[in-house]
Amino acid sequence: MNIGWLITNTLAAFLLPPLNLVLVGLLGLWLQRAAARRRRPVLGKTLIVVALLGLTLLSTPWLAKRLLAPLEAPALTQIDKDAAEAIVILGGGSYRNAPEFGSDNIKSETLERLRYGAYLARQTGKPILVSGGAPDGGPAEASLMQAVLEQDFRVHTRWVEDRSDNSRENAAYAANMLKKAGVTRIWLVSQAWHLPRAIAEFERHGLTVIAAGTGFVNTAATTPLDFVPNGQYLRYSYYAMHEAIGRVWYRLRALFD
Repeated sequence: MNIGWLITNTLAAFLLPPLNLVLVGLLGLWLQRAAARRRRPVLGKTLIVVALLGLTLLSTPWLAKRLLAPLEAPALTQIDKDAAEAIVILGGGSYRNAPEFGSDNIKSETLERLRYGAYLARQTGKPILVSGGAPDGGPAEASLMQAVLEQDFRVHTRWVEDRSDNSRENAAYAANMLKKAGVTRIWLVSQAWHLPRAIAEFERHGLTVIAAGTGFVNTAATTPLDFVPNGQYLRYSYYAMHEAIGRVWYRLRALFD
């Protein structure tokens, strides 16, 4: 397991929902009990209310979609076969020992990306590079992605980048492989909300990038159910906050590169 990846993700968990709000609530409980002896429990009660209210609001589809949608890259509505020379599909996570398959497999976000990448390959006839390492051990994500593309979608994978642990490394290692093959223009496939950060990294390595996003937020008309908390949408809020923090972090790191 990559220790740097483990530390980064552990620290991120403390900044993101639901753990950040759970910690605020626990701090409020502790302050309330400590302050009760002094008969000034206001701060503790305030933090408890903030934690509960935050979890409730971040779980509502109405707010979650409005946090995530502005981060998305524009959709690729027209495909020009000559606009790029290759398709790069970024990994979106894998999980260990899937019992239904009897082996490690990819997560749903990765499957979305592979499906759209396969669609692009059929529309353009361009070769595919898959990118993703194994920061938590086990098979590299890129190898799992290659297997799904070839076995399930019947699409060939030309390049397999299996060393990267994050978006910065995706870009660095993939760009090196592509440039050796004479490729400088790519379609980049990932979740639409992840693409702006990923594109910036690939462009830093001299590639011309066309956003090829998938998994867009559903922007259908608002209904009363959009104001009812739903655990699925807490994940949207998590993604939005994760991406916002990631963009700030990458910009800070770029200052020292």
